[in-house]
Amino acid sequence: MRGENDFTKGKILKPLAGFMLPVFAAMFLQSMYGAVDLMIVGRFARSLDVSAVSTGSQMMMTITNLVTSFAMGTTILLGQRIGEGRGREGGEVAGSSICLFGTIAAGLTVLIPLLAGPLSGLMNAPEEAFGATVSYIRICGSGSVFIIAYNLIGSIFRGIGDSRTPLMTVLIACVCNIAGDLLLVAVFGMGTAGAAMATVFAQALSVIVSLLILRKKELPFLFTRQSVRFRASIIRKVTALGLPIALQDLLVGISFLVLLAIVNGLGLIPSAGIGVAERVCGFIMLIPSAFMQAMAAFAAQNIGAGKYDRAKKALGYAVALSFMLAAVMFALSFWRGDLMAGIFSNDPPVIAAAADYLKAYAIDCLLTCFLFCFIGFFNGLGMTRFVMVQGIVGAFLVRIPVAFLMSREVPVSMFHIGLATPCSTVLQVILCLVWFRKADREYHLRGKMVE
Repeated sequence: MRGENDFTKGKILKPLAGFMLPVFAAMFLQSMYGAVDLMIVGRFARSLDVSAVSTGSQMMMTITNLVTSFAMGTTILLGQRIGEGRGREGGEVAGSSICLFGTIAAGLTVLIPLLAGPLSGLMNAPEEAFGATVSYIRICGSGSVFIIAYNLIGSIFRGIGDSRTPLMTVLIACVCNIAGDLLLVAVFGMGTAGAAMATVFAQALSVIVSLLILRKKELPFLFTRQSVRFRASIIRKVTALGLPIALQDLLVGISFLVLLAIVNGLGLIPSAGIGVAERVCGFIMLIPSAFMQAMAAFAAQNIGAGKYDRAKKALGYAVALSFMLAAVMFALSFWRGDLMAGIFSNDPPVIAAAADYLKAYAIDCLLTCFLFCFIGFFNGLGMTRFVMVQGIVGAFLVRIPVAFLMSREVPVSMFHIGLATPCSTVLQVILCLVWFRKADREYHLRGKMVE
């Protein structure tokens, strides 16, 4: 494929930023699914509904991130094939991925609703909000097939260098979700269940729109009904690339769920407060997350083309630009966290708890602009096992122990509990710097650098 989506030639910063911005916008709108649920529930329902939506959406977000991470295997393999000039093989990659993820979707659509009760128990959902949490997870879990389908289609688009189409589809779905929340929660007073139903309907709509666009879009590879079949060799490659990323995100997600469970045990106000804060954090982290996705696609194409030096230069641009934007988010989160939390709740104690927690996340915002760019770079190089290891080390050797120790303080400080996350990120950045030097030496020794 040669054209505006070819990252192997010409300038670096402009195409990198041009690809990242639609990714950021799409991720922002996708985050609005849960955020709008929490915002409208916070305005028109009870504190127990806020706790239920925050806990339930955190669980569903963990599952969504797991699928998105696994689908990165498709993005990377497609990008490498295109960079190698073998874009026509993309139809086989896409078709095999559809079979793989279709099987996963069928299993999760059945399992999550059945396990909604135990999952809520694992999350240590407050007693007052337990039933509502189960309801939210059960309803959203029944729409797992739409979550997986949307993320797979998005991974295919990003693999061919197209980040604008997923933005268009999620924009339509987000508007639909807002309308559904207002109707079911604000008008009909359905609380947690109404928020979950609106989310599932919006996700289903995004899949339908994506498929319609995909059918009419000119692709850089041949894709027919015959393309959709199991190809063991391709599925093994997609799995080898995507599974380590997915496992890392799963275990890191579990560490955040453990942190949430620790705070849930402190009572309803801390539970609702951290739920609101995590929703704000989800938006704060969109910028480094978007750079991570962009770096993965950019690096994959250039590694496929044998242009390691160009991929490395892109990493420098990504870190610099991400840091400038992160500095703005730091200021907002550290000094005006109350205003940001007030968007999702009108309960002063909940807002105060969320603002205290956000001060710690403001520090992490500066650190993740380095970490996430490194992760995207390593993913594009196919070094997904290292990505898995560094994530697990940070989560289980630092984040969980620090959060647990801080929760034992008297009185408990949400800021101190929140410090568990930047402490973890510091260690992960150090590990990435060490691995980067190792990878850099290896690529030069192999003679893979192309000026």
